[in-house]
Amino acid sequence: MSKRILVITTSNAVMGNTGKPTGIWAEELAVPYYAFIDAGFDVEIASPKGGAIPFDPSSIKQPGQNDPEVERLLADETVQEKIKSTRIAAELDASAFDAVFFPGGHGTMWDLPHDAGVTRTVETAFARGKLIGAVCHGPAGLVSAKRGDGRSIVEGMRINSFTDAEEKEVGLIDVVPFRLESRLRELGGRFEDTGNWQPFAVRDGQLVTGQNPQSSALVAQKLIEALQTAA
Repeated sequence: MSKRILVITTSNAVMGNTGKPTGIWAEELAVPYYAFIDAGFDVEIASPKGGAIPFDPSSIKQPGQNDPEVERLLADETVQEKIKSTRIAAELDASAFDAVFFPGGHGTMWDLPHDAGVTRTVETAFARGKLIGAVCHGPAGLVSAKRGDGRSIVEGMRINSFTDAEEKEVGLIDVVPFRLESRLRELGGRFEDTGNWQPFAVRDGQLVTGQNPQSSALVAQKLIEALQTAA
């Protein structure tokens, strides 16, 4: 039977009260999605609100000017239908999937930490020993999840995300509702990173996390390897 991966994206299209558009960073969905599909896995896409999901307009260029996986996503009728009609995360049973994956984009920072369905999905997946992957701002989906004893699931775990230094460089350090690296550290995560915009990912047990858009392929590779070697 094929491995099943539940991809959970943001539903949020605006950065707080700034009016600045945001959403999913296209590369961070497209690269892992096709890595999973090409590896023979089944992929379901969900979001907090369900329905059509927003993409950060800065992450999509004119046709023919995008990275190959983004071009593939834009032309793929099957995946276009999926992203126009995503499932509601709260309505899905995480135990029915082998892994949960969170692509990034700044939109995640405003809705994933506060969505009860997302938090429950992560907690269920973690409790049942499922793999959980996230890249860039995707780990925002992990910050509210707790273990059965009330501790954060990231406590004591080697973990990574978009860094505070990268947030400062893009000029959004005072726009985001919290600093993701700092929050993961506050929760007890053993944060590891590399230089700005360099590919970097770390796996610690069930968690596979990556730093930035450049890390999308690396996170997907580590998650696929973990799924292929799982019993």
